[in-house]
Amino acid sequence: MTKWTPSSWRDFKIKQQPIYNNKEELENVEKELRSYPPLVFAGEARKLKRHLGEVVDGRAFLLQGGDCAESFADFNAINIRDMFKVIMQMSAILAFAGGIPVVKVGRLAGQFAKPRSNATEIIDGVEYPIYRGDIINDIEATMKSREANPNRMIKAYNQSAATLNLLRAFAQGGFADLNEVHKWNMEFVKNNSFGQKYEEIANRITEALKFMEACGINTQNTKQLQETEFYTSHEALLLNYEEQLCRKDSLSDKYYDCSAHMLWIGERTRGLDEAHIEFLRGVDNPLGVKIGPNITKDEILRLCDALNPNNEAGRLNLIVRMGANDIKNKLPAILKEVVPEKRKILWSIDPMHGNTIKASTGYKTRAFDNILDEVKSFFEIHQSYNSYAGGVHLEMTGQNVTECIGGSQEITEANLRNKYDTRCDPRLNATQAIELAFLIADVFKRK
Repeated sequence: MTKWTPSSWRDFKIKQQPIYNNKEELENVEKELRSYPPLVFAGEARKLKRHLGEVVDGRAFLLQGGDCAESFADFNAINIRDMFKVIMQMSAILAFAGGIPVVKVGRLAGQFAKPRSNATEIIDGVEYPIYRGDIINDIEATMKSREANPNRMIKAYNQSAATLNLLRAFAQGGFADLNEVHKWNMEFVKNNSFGQKYEEIANRITEALKFMEACGINTQNTKQLQETEFYTSHEALLLNYEEQLCRKDSLSDKYYDCSAHMLWIGERTRGLDEAHIEFLRGVDNPLGVKIGPNITKDEILRLCDALNPNNEAGRLNLIVRMGANDIKNKLPAILKEVVPEKRKILWSIDPMHGNTIKASTGYKTRAFDNILDEVKSFFEIHQSYNSYAGGVHLEMTGQNVTECIGGSQEITEANLRNKYDTRCDPRLNATQAIELAFLIADVFKRK
């Protein structure tokens, strides 16, 4: 392979990138970003990789979730807090059922760019450049708003920094204290049967804490009961941005993309001879790759060779996104061929993207039953091939939105218009996310 540098991706074919009309302005923004402090630190990324190595070994479980696409307009402390709350609830449910640590990774503090199927769209008879996420252009349907603006990268950096600051405060400042476990349940969730089931688990955790305190173990002398580790991730799509946050670590002499702890490559941009693989092969962060139903054994092994040549546990997460129907036919054949190769792969499931449909009302949506069906199939297929189903990757929110149909709330296609707030893809709301966590927990109990 060619010699890698943070900018070597520029010599490769690239997909899903915007065209910036003002090259001088782009270069000035890139120069400014290079002067900014890193958003995360190399030591944090190494620690996450160790935890993900435990997932590969079957000693932990990965919970990765968050917004489809973060926006500048919806940026506020309440939305960040509520996302943190629901991830903490889900991790408590999964850890309680599985008896193993849950590695918490948010799609937060950098998930601003989205791959799109088309370069343009027609709105009210006018053809506009497609909206590619707030880091690139604006969702407002005007020619000026849809023009790729490099200055939006600066705003994305600043919002990511503020989000990370708040997440670290939540994780280490007492909000994650297990004594606060009841406060993680949101009011609109409590009235649901699964919110009530969560309260039952919270009561049992509280009882366990009282027993431990009687034995001399409490949040004052045991940091693990008072704090949590919370990591960030996003799709490394806009390489003009990612390159500028690449830093060489003084301790290891390796490069890290310090825009997030973990980065992933999407199904549309995982070409082995293309720019996104070239860029991410050179950074030492934990990496993910989305794989769809048409992936082959050869492609998987070549991805492993490119991104994890040393076969390091925790380095590479293959995020399966096939859809409820295709996974039953496609994944068994893949595992049958790949598992004997002894590659250290973290297998996780994205049950969202392969199950997107268009409702009769015109809204893009996902059916909760299909999401659940794909998750169940993922666990069952891995078990049958003596492989470990190590994680779940969800587009979700802590808000009470109506974007995915079904679930215990019985959201219908007619209900979608009630609170359909997503910038791009439909997300599970907090109640649906907690319901899914309980259903995954039931799978754990049957293993």
